[in-house]
Amino acid sequence: MCMGRFRHRFSRYAAAARVGTALAVVGCNTRDRLTFPNPGPPGSGPLTVIDRPLQDTTVSAGPDFLVTGYSRDPQGLALDTVYLQTDGGVTTFQPIVGSGDSVRFGMPLTTLRQSGVVITVRVFATNSAGVRGDTALRRVTVQ
Repeated sequence: MCMGRFRHRFSRYAAAARVGTALAVVGCNTRDRLTFPNPGPPGSGPLTVIDRPLQDTTVSAGPDFLVTGYSRDPQGLALDTVYLQTDGGVTTFQPIVGSGDSVRFGMPLTTLRQSGVVITVRVFATNSAGVRGDTALRRVTVQ
């Protein structure tokens, strides 16, 4: 009788260990990770990162495709303006006036009836000292 309880408990622990191992293996798969660029020397201007998509991409024609990212000044200066530019496609954007040392942006790109078009997205920012930062660039190909 005592041996039956031991086997029952042991099988529960063994099952729990198998489930835990499976979750650990699934959780350790390679994933896209956020990376932050080197802020550069003082006076180098704001950093701009496009975090969606992480790289050039191809999308199907149809609903809008959202490009997101952020601009920030590593020296803590206020952002003056974030410029959102597109080449190709039909979508245009007004510049965003900054209100602090960072700005998050989202750009819904129209892909409806744009099959075969390559949309190039460029984003850059200037800080309150008038220094322009590097340009973040993505190409979105519409199928």
